[in-house]
Amino acid sequence: QVQLVESGGGLVQAGGSLRLSCVVSGSSFSINAMGWYRQAPGKQRELVAVVISGGNTNYAASVKGRFTISRDNAAVFLQMNSLKSEDTAVYYCNADLTVRPAPGIRTDFTSWGQGTQVTVSS
Repeated sequence: QVQLVESGGGLVQAGGSLRLSCVVSGSSFSINAMGWYRQAPGKQRELVAVVISGGNTNYAASVKGRFTISRDNAAVFLQMNSLKSEDTAVYYCNADLTVRPAPGIRTDFTSWGQGTQVTVSS
């Protein structure tokens, strides 16, 4: 059983900073990529940032230069600076994982956190 637990959301004024954290718990899995998505009211969930094994990162154009994603073993972090009101959303942690329950058997799957609210007041 794999679980993603997020923390760090909250209310901040425009121009401020927040740091989101997400830890993957469980056993016998490998992580291929971890990322952050967000969903604002009435909008579709969108990719914010992703870090793949090897350390390459990718960011949405709207957050590039303001947000930084990093990973440490089974944890991923999102440092959000210069926050804007349009960054207000529920932020979800995402992990692409692989389990190998037996020799020669591989299962790839995606797991999501429960979401953490980020509210930026103008």
